[in-house]
Order: sequence, then C-alpha cells, then structure tokens
Amino acid sequence: MDLGTKVAEVIEASSAEFVAQCYKLDQGPALGSLVKTEGELCEIFGIVYDVETHSLDPGRRVIARGEQMETQDEVFRANPQLARLLSTDFRVLVVGHRQGDGLHHYLPPMPAPIHGFVYICQLEEVQGFAQSLDFLGLVIDARLSVSVDEVVAACLRCFSRAYPDSHAFLVKAGKELARLLGGDALRLNSVLKRLR
Repeated sequence: MDLGTKVAEVIEASSAEFVAQCYKLDQGPALGSLVKTEGELCEIFGIVYDVETHSLDPGRRVIARGEQMETQDEVFRANPQLARLLSTDFRVLVVGHRQGDGLHHYLPPMPAPIHGFVYICQLEEVQGFAQSLDFLGLVIDARLSVSVDEVVAACLRCFSRAYPDSHAFLVKAGKELARLLGGDALRLNSVLKRLR
C-alpha cells in the first residue's frame, strides 16, 4: 500500500496534536492539509494548523546574509551550513483515526509516536476522510496558537481540491458550518468569506 509522500517525523505529541519536523527546509505541507502518521494502535489523521521555520539553537537568532546577493539560492550556496542550522516544523491538530476498517472522526486512544513518519494524504484519502464532516467540530472548538477560523477555511479549501466538483463540497461544508456556528453569524460569515 502506498502511504503517500513522507515529509517529516513527529518530534512532540499529545492526544490532541503533534509537532513534526520536516526533512527538507521550507518544504512543510500547506496550511489546512490533511496529514497522517502511524500510531501504535491506529493510523492518526490531522490538519496542519501552523508551519514555522526557525533556528535549531533557541539561543541563536537567524541573521540576514543576502545584502550583496541577488537571490535566496545564492544565500544558501554561499552558506551551505544554513540547511543544518535551520528547521521547518509544523503543528497538526488531530481530527481522527483509522482503527481496523473503521474511520473515526474523534481523538485516537493514544498519541502519535515520537519519530513516527508523517505523510501528506493523497486525494483519495482526503475524499474518504471528508465524506463525513464530523471532524469540523474538533477544529472549530480547538484552542490553537493561530486563528481557528483561518485553519477551518484553509482546511476546507484544501479538501475541496480533492473533489471533481469542489463547489458542491464547499456548499456541503458551508451547511455543516452553519449548523455548528448557527449562534454566531459574524464568525460564520467570516469563515464563509474565506472559502473563495
């Protein structure tokens, strides 16, 4: 079975989220992407909610190096050590798991394992996962370090690309959002505007 594109490894994990370090600098998955990792008891699915590139040494700040250069590629050619001093990480909100033949849109029994490989889900997997929009409740209620509404919209835009009729998927998602956010018209309208 083809697992998809392996892009990272889990370096921190809890029941509700995990952090993964990319193998290549600046090559993290897009905001809102569906990713997966193999847990001890199940396959864990999550939505990328934050991507960050930073210095591996927390006490050493990145400094500008390209004043005399024309392109970013020149900066990295002149400073090949940068690829080993910097890291691209991404944070993932866990939104479901597969255990046996069942796909569940709630938290798995155990967190993702440290050093578990992280894969970008293929279009067929995204379609299968998004057949049910039950995961949206987890995302809407999440307490994230970034705007939840931005993550919801990014996720739905990413997921819509997996469908031949992306508009029909977004209409279905919009109806589910209206059900979940029915008491908060301003927030609902804010998210819906971002789906374009």
